[in-house]
Amino acid sequence: MAMKLVHAAPATSDTAQPAPRWALRTAYALPWLLLPTCLWRLPFAFHFDMGQLNDAPVAPLWISIPYVFGLSVLTESAALLGIGLVRGWGEVVPSWIPVIGGRRVPPMAAVVPAVAGVLLLTAVSVWMVLSWVGVSDSIAYENGWWRALAMVSIIPTALWGPTVLALACFYHLRRRPARG
Repeated sequence: MAMKLVHAAPATSDTAQPAPRWALRTAYALPWLLLPTCLWRLPFAFHFDMGQLNDAPVAPLWISIPYVFGLSVLTESAALLGIGLVRGWGEVVPSWIPVIGGRRVPPMAAVVPAVAGVLLLTAVSVWMVLSWVGVSDSIAYENGWWRALAMVSIIPTALWGPTVLALACFYHLRRRPARG
């Protein structure tokens, strides 16, 4: 039995207007793009500072563990919602959802939250970059290796905003009413 290492991209036929292949691949890559940040964040739940020199008071474990794990789950869930911008469940509410199942999703009900999220993500990303280049206060690290690990883990998050913006723009273009 031959093992398949690379799977075929999903079909685009479950949407009214097919999403471009690049948009499908980009939407499916979003959760993988954010995974390094989520994994890098997890040791903080157990008060392991990942080389950061920080004198801030530490929250008790019963607060920090659910907070950090919840933030990672929320981040990945938000990334998975980006797939709705290229799949059929972003156009028609799945039938298993009570009350609204089977109804058409108004395009602005997806575009407005996506763009609001993009603005927030872009502001956070700009703040991160400004702190790393020294314009804003930055976190000190024990050595360059810890700083490099932090940057390699967090930098993909800076791509989240522009990626969702591109997906939201093409979602809007696909869903807009035909002119004529």
